[in-house]
Amino acid sequence: MSTTGAPAMAKPAKKKGGGKAKAKKQVSPAGKKLKRSAKSKSSIKDAKLKKLTLILCIFASAAMLVIAGLYANRMLEKRTYKLLYPEEILSGAKEYSLDPYLVAAVIQTESSNRANVVSNKGAVGLMQIMPKTGEWISEKIGMSDYSEDMLREPYVNIRFGCWYLRYLSDKYGGIERSILSAYNAGPGNVDKWLSDPRYGDGKRLLDIPYKETREYVEKVSSAKEKYRELYEKELGK
Repeated sequence: MSTTGAPAMAKPAKKKGGGKAKAKKQVSPAGKKLKRSAKSKSSIKDAKLKKLTLILCIFASAAMLVIAGLYANRMLEKRTYKLLYPEEILSGAKEYSLDPYLVAAVIQTESSNRANVVSNKGAVGLMQIMPKTGEWISEKIGMSDYSEDMLREPYVNIRFGCWYLRYLSDKYGGIERSILSAYNAGPGNVDKWLSDPRYGDGKRLLDIPYKETREYVEKVSSAKEKYRELYEKELGK
């Protein structure tokens, strides 16, 4: 019998993972509910933020379109209601105590800002001065070197037109409707209308019998407001 000793005891097998297995942490139903609630609130918050961002982008885009539209419309209006002679207008308006917007409106309505235009009746330039009227005005203001060709010069034409507007303003007590009617149809016609009960009360025109003159007054009045709106910086000095 062999006496080499008892056989060695087998070593116990090591458990995988080493040490004791950790017990899995149990989450209570209440905890699960809280997690789901927090996740749901986060999702709702993200959705609201995305919606708010989208709304802001839409409003910003709409605002930009409105601004661009207004700018484009303003540019188109400035092409129609041009202001080519602001210095001459301001000078004439100041010299004869007139509203520069009214002067600009008369120029626009009379000639569309064309300095060399001559009407079928012979009226010349920006404010459509008749040659005989121009000669009469030159005498009134003491311009000894006057010639008919000078009516094509913006400074002279606007100065004469402003003088004539001041003359009509003094004659009709500053009433714009009568002033503009006389500028278009002549003082003789306006005097008749004012004395006719059908059209005036002696001081004010109640009606303008000439369609052309009636439309002219409306056009100038409308243009005056446009010039006030578009060129306050240039003419509102």
